[in-house]
Amino acid sequence: MIGQRIGTYTIIEKLGEGGMGEVYRARDPKLGRDVAIKILPDLFAADADRVARFQREAQVLASLNHPHIAQIYGLEEIRPAGGSKEQDPPYAVIDRRRDVVPRHRDVVRADSLSDRSVCRRARPATH
Repeated sequence: MIGQRIGTYTIIEKLGEGGMGEVYRARDPKLGRDVAIKILPDLFAADADRVARFQREAQVLASLNHPHIAQIYGLEEIRPAGGSKEQDPPYAVIDRRRDVVPRHRDVVRADSLSDRSVCRRARPATH
């Protein structure tokens, strides 16, 4: 994936992977900033329940505003060249600031956040 384009973003490096996808650092050439791109793997993209969970996770992230939680910029689908009509895996475009780590444990651990209400609100979408 390194060097490939997803939408308008250029993949720079792989940051990690987890239960809901792979995360890459990418460059947004329009705004001149780095972002994190979280891609739902093809195996999960074929599962309607996993896609719905991925979308709920993005919606919850979009509803939160806290300095310890990354902001989400968008939820997109990869469109392959040639106009294929196949179902493309969704991907989320997330803030890539160094002081924000968009990981599951940062959202659900109340002791890592100063605002426990943010944590309680995020918990149902992450389980």
